[in-house]
Parts: sequence; C-alpha cells; structure tokens
Amino acid sequence: MSGGLYSTEKKDFDKNLDLTKIKPYGDTMNDGKIQVSFTLPVDDGEKALFAALELGKKMGIEKPSVAYHVSLDKGYTYFVLCGSLTHSIDYTSIKVESVEIELMTIEEINDFIKTKIKRKLIIIGATTGTDAHTVGIDAIMNRKGFAGHYGLERYEMIDAYNFGSQVSNETFVKKAIELKSDVLLVSQTVTQKDIHVRNLTNLVDLLEAEEIRDKIVLICGGPRISNELAKELGYDAGFGPNTFSENVASFAIKEYVKRNLLK
Repeated sequence: MSGGLYSTEKKDFDKNLDLTKIKPYGDTMNDGKIQVSFTLPVDDGEKALFAALELGKKMGIEKPSVAYHVSLDKGYTYFVLCGSLTHSIDYTSIKVESVEIELMTIEEINDFIKTKIKRKLIIIGATTGTDAHTVGIDAIMNRKGFAGHYGLERYEMIDAYNFGSQVSNETFVKKAIELKSDVLLVSQTVTQKDIHVRNLTNLVDLLEAEEIRDKIVLICGGPRISNELAKELGYDAGFGPNTFSENVASFAIKEYVKRNLLK
C-alpha cells in the first residue's frame, strides 16, 4: 500500500521529543496521528466523503482517511477521520492559571476551622439553572464522596447543604441568605451556546444586588470550568475535572480567613 492511514512508505521526520514543537502521538514520536469526528449537514455519499477529506486537509491533516461514516438523518452525515496532523505547538510557552492551594487532609481542615474560624463553616452547593447534572456537586458535597474521597457532609467542622440540580439562581441566593452561608459552590456541566457563562454571571449579579457578594466565598466547578474563566466571571476560584472535596475545602477555608482578616 502506497498511501493512506496504513501506508508502508518510509516516513522521514525527527523522532526526538521537542517540547517547543509537540504533536499528537500515535506509535512514533512526532508522527502526528489523530482521529477526529464531526457531522456535516449533507447527505451521505461519495460527494460527502470527498468534502470530509477536503475539510481534513484544511484542518492541517496530512493524507486524511475516512475510517467511518454513517447517515444520521436526511441531510446529515457523521464522519470519523484519521490522519497525521501537520501543526505543532510550543508547550513551553503555555501559561495556565490554576488554583494555588496547599492541599490539606480532612483532619487538617477540621483543625484549621476549629483554630482559625472557631465555629462550623456553612457551605451550600447546587447545580443551578436548567442543568440537571448532579454527579459533580454530589462528589464534592455528599457524605460518601467519590473515588475514596469523602464529601463535605462528612467533615466535622462543616455544615454542608446540597440542594441538588436545576436550582434557580434566585432560590440559591435566598438559601444563602437564609442559612447565613459562608461558601457557595456552583456546579455547571451543560455548556451549549455558553449557557453556563450566562448562568454563572447572573448569579454574581444577584449576589451583588443583595450586597452579599463580598461576604461569601464563591466557587464554581465543572468539566469545562477553568480557574481563569471563573475569575473572569467574578468568582473566587474555579475547579475542573479530578477535583475532590479536599481541594475545594482547602481553598475555601483559607480564602474565608483571608477575606475576614482572621489570624
């Protein structure tokens, strides 16, 4: 075979790792092998296949090959495209703003609250807006937690209230006032058409209207939430995937102490 995904022709490229020019890895360093999937709003057929291949080339995919395609409905075709990416990135130039915390254990967190705050910290959490996903907020809040990490309900010095999903921002703010909450946790999973951005921004606006934004620690999280985005929207911190209750609590208690000038 002289071309395509399984070409036997000799590939002459640098096989040494260079972090200033990294590419996707298939089975050889710098081979650039990738697989992408997308839907085109056209009927399945030879013309559609050609369109997918041409689109792949414009993406910078060398010798693209359609590994799979299927008609989803009249006027819509789904494609899986394979090939070698010609583009590379300078990994050393990437700067990511992450939450800087000194991670503490449950015992250390409880002791810190007893010593510094001298009362239980009140934390409420919910998936707000129309979002019905609760896996994220449950992993942080629920007593059993997730992946061997207990949730905030298990912490001796934290009163944790999990209000579940599809909680309106107005209701969430009322609960925050009613319970005299110290920390608010907001989970967002659905991000189509940036609905999470509008919802998160609306919550900040409501808190500011009630003149309590500066009095609480406000944290959001979700699979597509970054600390950079959270800070931009007016939150104190944002946590993405692989976050556990210890991460959130470690940040929250330190931020609360700093906010209230406690020693």
